[in-house]
Order: sequence, then C-alpha cells, then structure tokens
Amino acid sequence: MSHRFDVQLVGVSDEIALDSGIYTIQADTTISELKNTDLILIPPVSGDVSESVVLNKEFIPWIKQQYQNGAQVASLCVGAFLLAATGLLDNKLCSTHWSSVNKFRASFPQVRLVNKVLTDDKGVYTSGGANSYWNLLIYLVGKFTNHEIAIRTGKYFEVDLDRESQSPYSIFEGSRFHEDESIHKVQEYIERHFQEALNLELLAEIAQLGERTFQRRFKNATKLTAISYIQKTRVEAARKLLEQDNLTVSEIMYDVGYNDPEAFRKIFKRETNLTPMQYRSKYQERKESTLPA
Repeated sequence: MSHRFDVQLVGVSDEIALDSGIYTIQADTTISELKNTDLILIPPVSGDVSESVVLNKEFIPWIKQQYQNGAQVASLCVGAFLLAATGLLDNKLCSTHWSSVNKFRASFPQVRLVNKVLTDDKGVYTSGGANSYWNLLIYLVGKFTNHEIAIRTGKYFEVDLDRESQSPYSIFEGSRFHEDESIHKVQEYIERHFQEALNLELLAEIAQLGERTFQRRFKNATKLTAISYIQKTRVEAARKLLEQDNLTVSEIMYDVGYNDPEAFRKIFKRETNLTPMQYRSKYQERKESTLPA
C-alpha cells in the first residue's frame, strides 16, 4: 500500500540546537525551501508559552502564507498559542490545554476559546490538552483519507474517538491575569466562602462598587460572570470530595453550598459533562479488591 502522508520536519534552518546546544535536531526541509504543503502541524511549545511564541516568530509569516495558498493548519495542545499569534484563529473556535485557558484568553481575547477535545473551523484545527492530540490526529487521518482508515487507526492505538469535551478532566482555576484589585479581592472571598449564601449585592459591597459596575468589571477581568465563577468554584470543590469515598453525594452537595439536589446535579453535569455519580465512578480511588482480575 502506498503511503497516504509524506511527513516532514520543517525548521527555520537545517539544524536546530536545543537546550544550549546539548543536542540538535535535523530538519527535513526549511521554511525557505518548502513553498507549498497540504497540512501544517504545530506541536506543543515548551516552557513559558509567551517566550516560546517569540522564539518561533519566524514561522508566523510562513504559516500565514501557506494557509493563504490553501494549506490547512492544526495546532496540538498549547501549540495553539503560536497558531493564535498568526491571526488565523481570530473569531474562530479554538481549544488548548485546560490549564492554559486563563493565559490564552488574556493573550488572545479575539479567539473563541472552547473546552473541546478538538475544533475544526475553516481549515484551522486545534486540540485540547495532552493526549487530546491523538483525537485530532486521527480526525485529520479521516479528513485526508476516509472514515474507515480513521476507525482502524483509532482501534490500533486504542483511542476513544467519541471524546468531545475536556470538562471531565479540567480543574477550575480562576483567572488572575488581570490588574483589577477590587475583583481580585472578590475572587479570593468567593474561594474562601463558596459554601455560604453569596449574592451580587454582597460581592459588589466587598468590591466597593455599584452592582452593575461590579458585574461589568468582574466579567471583563475573569471572562466569567460572578454567578458562573461561584458555580465553577463550588463544582471544583465537589469534584475533590467525590474523588474520596467518605461522604454521600447529598452531604457533598450541602458542603459546597447547595441545598437543591436537582439544581446541584444540573450545574455539576453542565460543568463536567458527567453526573456526580458518574464522576465518582470515574475518579474515586479504587480499592485493591475492586480491580479486575
């Protein structure tokens, strides 16, 4: 069978020295030599993502030109930062590692960030964190060959192709990538007192702002409404408790600030794509006797 893909490592130069010259990578070709291609894969950048984008800035005009020439472009995990720097993600859907979403939103507010395993928007593709890249690669295999080959590839590498959301894996961390001290103060208060009855009037008072001004500034700073921030904080606390086995779901519900089982279940599922019991079954510590023989 003939090869369906001709994969090449493209560099700015023929040889790339890494880790202060400890080792080098030989590129198959360079951006000055490769005039046209069908698909560009941007790997995850390493270290500080902002610094990595600067270090790889010479790729940006080349990626943009290839896309204008008809190439499709995909980023893996936090490679989305370099892809976003090209402008090709402006007003398009994008995913990246859930742990980097706050920094990404602060850096690229014009991009429509979603918590998906992969996105496909006008020939620009992205994947979520870590092993989500497998889902994107197999999706691209299907795009460039056919569904049957994609299914066989997924089976060979034992990849669950029906994963759509990163929500079950995400850990909520409220964004601190802003300089609004009044909102920082409210975020800290929510995170310390989420079990209590919280309302907008109280939070606006803590911020020493009018209620409408407070809501606007909170959304501008965190990219979330104050109510959504409270809900995400409570659900994150519930996740941690569900990973243990010493409390019932009802007890956990009360401990994180809810007293309506249906509301708790609805909010928890919206945030995690799982019911509380499904989450517990997936992540609760397994005793030795429960492992399959």
